[in-house]
Amino acid sequence: MFVNNNLGVLNLGFPDVCMVGPVPVPQVNLDFSVSNVPTVFNVILGGGLAENLLTIGALSAGDAGVGVASGMCMGPKRSLLGSFKVALGCVFASRLTSINGQNGLLPNCVGISLTPGQFKVIYLS
Repeated sequence: MFVNNNLGVLNLGFPDVCMVGPVPVPQVNLDFSVSNVPTVFNVILGGGLAENLLTIGALSAGDAGVGVASGMCMGPKRSLLGSFKVALGCVFASRLTSINGQNGLLPNCVGISLTPGQFKVIYLS
C-alpha cells in the first residue's frame, strides 16, 4: 500500500452520528491530510512529510452538529492501525487503507485512508 504523507490523503469515515436538532443523524466525515500536524520531520516521501500513528489531523469536516460519542463538531483525526513492519520515528507508519478514528480523539466514527498522497513509495506490510 502507498505511504501516507501530508499532501492530500483523503480519509473517509461513516457513519458519523451527529445531533442535528432533536434526533441523531448519520453523516459522512472527511479529513484531508493537508491539515495534519506531522510528527516526523526528517522523512520526506513523495515530496511530503511522512505520517505515522502519532500524526494528528487538526480537523475533520462534513458533519453538522456535535458528534454523539465525542461531543465535538469537526474534531481531530488520529490513525488507529497502520503498518506492522515499518516504523517512522519509532512508531508504526500510516499507509493507504489505514484505519482512522475521526471527529475527536475519542472517535465519533471510524474511517479509512482512501486516496494516496504519493505514488512512489509502497509498504508491503
